[in-house]
Amino acid sequence: MPVLTDWLLPLEVDLILRGQGADPAALRSRSPVAVEAAERALRDAGPLLSPRVAYERLAVRELRHERVVLDGGRFLSGPLVAQHLQGASTVVAAVCTIGEWIDEAVATAIADDPVFGLALDGLGSAAVEALASAAANRFEAEAAAEGLEATIPLSPGMVGWTVDEGQPQIFALVDPAQAGVRLTAAWMMTPRKSVSFVLGIGPHVRTIGRTCDYCSLKETCRYQDHYEKQSPREPEARRELQE
Repeated sequence: MPVLTDWLLPLEVDLILRGQGADPAALRSRSPVAVEAAERALRDAGPLLSPRVAYERLAVRELRHERVVLDGGRFLSGPLVAQHLQGASTVVAAVCTIGEWIDEAVATAIADDPVFGLALDGLGSAAVEALASAAANRFEAEAAAEGLEATIPLSPGMVGWTVDEGQPQIFALVDPAQAGVRLTAAWMMTPRKSVSFVLGIGPHVRTIGRTCDYCSLKETCRYQDHYEKQSPREPEARRELQE
């Protein structure tokens, strides 16, 4: 099971503030204490994160109705994956995490210093989001080097692929134990700051829309303008759906 650990995450204070569910500009104007806590989290806790990505790349054997059949009889199914993975010759399944330390640090800090605890949680959210985006971009670049195209990353919890449907499918393709990630009986990942996704690769795949278009929160999300400026592979919806 390949596990990638060579990640340099582009974290900054505003991303941590946004990771807390806040508007960075508004928080800077009304809560300098929160900004100072975010700066402290980035300075003191940022270097202690342990970003890891476990992944597998599997050949597509056939598309049968809404089921994508892969090597070894394994499969992905659901309206969302069937729509996007048609035409794919291979599928990359990945599980990303920044490690369990941040979960423990948040739990400890919240009791004594809630503002700093929230900043640590925002750091974790920003970091795993950046990691998932970087991983998807790396797989896309590898595909491009082979003259192939890649779909947007698809995560359980997006419209057309529920968490209880998608998570066990991904974990049947990837065993991320070496990355320290496991799946609970409720289909949630631990450590909490983890993200899973698949993307299709092939000469004839179609990139249909943005990740935001398939998020169940798209009607109320206040961050779509921000993410529209980022890579179209930015998996911002996954943080809110999987945490």
